Amino acid sequence: MADTPTRDEPLNSAMSLEEHLDELRRRLILSIAGLVVGILLCLFFGKAIISFIEKPYIESMGKDARLQILSPTEGFTSFMQIAGVGGLLLASPWIFYQLWMFISAGLYPREKRYVYIAVPFSAILFVAGALLFFLLIAPLTLKFFVFFNKDFLGVDSNFTFPNYISFIGMMALIFGIAFQTPIAIFFLIKTGLISVKTLNKTRKYVILGIVITASCVIPGSDPFSLFAMCIPMYLLFELGVLLGWLSERKKAKNAV
Repeated sequence: MADTPTRDEPLNSAMSLEEHLDELRRRLILSIAGLVVGILLCLFFGKAIISFIEKPYIESMGKDARLQILSPTEGFTSFMQIAGVGGLLLASPWIFYQLWMFISAGLYPREKRYVYIAVPFSAILFVAGALLFFLLIAPLTLKFFVFFNKDFLGVDSNFTFPNYISFIGMMALIFGIAFQTPIAIFFLIKTGLISVKTLNKTRKYVILGIVITASCVIPGSDPFSLFAMCIPMYLLFELGVLLGWLSERKKAKNAV
């Protein structure tokens, strides 16, 4: 008679390396399929997406401002880039679901339930981070650049369509990924890989790490964008610590 898996045994402890690789391949295929669907939808609504993305530029430059294209192919490649970033944002709930389902394959039964909590919040936080940049950070950042160029350098700002799209798309993805911080911290605490006490002791190193990380990932690393990135990342870190502390407190209370 086969032994019944205990509560502390991984759900898929019998899976071989080949089976894990097959699971990874299956999740990747499903993720790519969802991304393709998202990209196709964004291609169909491309003009509306461009109008939305151009709003921060128009707000900072004036209603008559227009982005420029300097070569025949730049418009097409930038349009495809917009579709790619938009498709990723649109398909992010499905992609995060596939990612967390693959991770859950090697977790213990008591840990797997946290995956079902993490999936929707990961997608929501990713989209929230991207929208925060589009709606709040991008207009302020562009106004800062325009003001700096005009009043300090004495030059006019005239951005090209590809450079603007690359900046907006990259920063939106960076903010979306950065907003995963509380989920990651909460997951690490709940699985016992790190404790709230350890995070509290290393807070100053975390702040330094946030500044270094933001400096590395932000294009140009201008002071305004760096500040706008570091503050949300630190607040999200504190949110993750708070969620972990509340969870540990609840666990201790139930154990009494």
